[in-house]
Amino acid sequence: MTMNAAPEIFIKAEYIPGSIGRISELHGTYYHRYWGFGLYFEAKVATELSAFLQRFDEKRDGIWLAEKNGRIEGAIVIDGIQAENKGAHLRWFIVSDALRGKGIGRELMDKAMAFCRGKGYKRTFLWTFEGLGAARYLYEATGFSLVKQQRGEQWGVLVNEQCFELKIE
Repeated sequence: MTMNAAPEIFIKAEYIPGSIGRISELHGTYYHRYWGFGLYFEAKVATELSAFLQRFDEKRDGIWLAEKNGRIEGAIVIDGIQAENKGAHLRWFIVSDALRGKGIGRELMDKAMAFCRGKGYKRTFLWTFEGLGAARYLYEATGFSLVKQQRGEQWGVLVNEQCFELKIE
């Protein structure tokens, strides 16, 4: 009897029922474990992600979910509502501990950036904070540059917030 080598990982470009809860859970558990973020942060993710999905428009917005064994293990979103003025906003990018380091983050990022290029977006930006080395490495490898830093509490904890931007040719 042979065993299946490894469960397949699928990247889906669509909402999957349970996404709001699972993406919020991934953010809540990761940022609590490694950065001490609490209820405020997880509620903010859930609330803002819910609002985004309620106004989701496939002509301007994108969502990609990494799924393994029927469970969401990663996500990335492009919010294009202000793409013409401020740029497309990359949001809720996360990969679970189970898939981290396996190239899934790169694949999600590639799909999101291909979407932005396909839509003709000229600029994509994201907000993060100092100390997320692997994420910063991926952002910079994709072509994002740090354009702004400031102390702030938008995540419910005082951190050195960072804005990265990618100008798309």
